[in-house]
Amino acid sequence: MAKNRHSEGAGPSQRQLRVGELIRRTLSSVLARGDVHDPELNALSITVGEVRTSPDLKIATVYVMPLGGAGREAAIKALSRNRGELRRAVMQEMTLKYAPDLRFVIDETFDRMDETRALFDRADVRRDIEGGEAEDQE
Repeated sequence: MAKNRHSEGAGPSQRQLRVGELIRRTLSSVLARGDVHDPELNALSITVGEVRTSPDLKIATVYVMPLGGAGREAAIKALSRNRGELRRAVMQEMTLKYAPDLRFVIDETFDRMDETRALFDRADVRRDIEGGEAEDQE
């Protein structure tokens, strides 16, 4: 049986990556300029870390983080409340057949990096890593 290139294990296509990056840049710019007509959202400083699109480009999951990581719920609520206006701003910059539905989630990347650093700082893990390197050199 031939493998479908869009099978479950396949990564995103080049088009998905390109569209996701264009959406990320557009949203970052709109949020930085305060182009949204919501004073609560404009008062927040939000970083758009990544945008992942569905294979049909109809859904865009936007990974965001408010400055300093504080007020995560308020940021998601404000972004969701202004989804239509943000969607229109994205469509003005792009030439897609459909405006993607924007879904906002907190970007957990930095939290996972901190957890990984803390794990590598543990004495037992350092000992195991250093012990493994010594065995590899023998």
